[in-house]
Amino acid sequence: MSDFNMADLFGKMAEMQQRVADTQEALGRESVEAEVGGGMVRVTADGRGRVTAIKVEPEAADPADLEMLEDLLIAGVNKALEESEALRNRKMQEAASNMLPPGMDLGALGM
Repeated sequence: MSDFNMADLFGKMAEMQQRVADTQEALGRESVEAEVGGGMVRVTADGRGRVTAIKVEPEAADPADLEMLEDLLIAGVNKALEESEALRNRKMQEAASNMLPPGMDLGALGM
């Protein structure tokens, strides 16, 4: 006789889906900030990977060198999105590891 129980399996799946949804909701309330150009440009992104703010110091907005400002904006946005992705990966891994049996590690699976 098998100890396999479909109701338990579906219950665990529903619990995991809820935990993932809760984690994604919480990520929307978290933020990361990236500075580039010695702090001339600061970009804030939430844990879902959405840019929520960009601050530019006045000296970065030189009309004679808009290309520098454009480069700083691109670098700042990319850095903030990378930090947001790292935060998201860390939080999702934490949520998933809480669902695993003791001693099981997702690291071997690349998570």
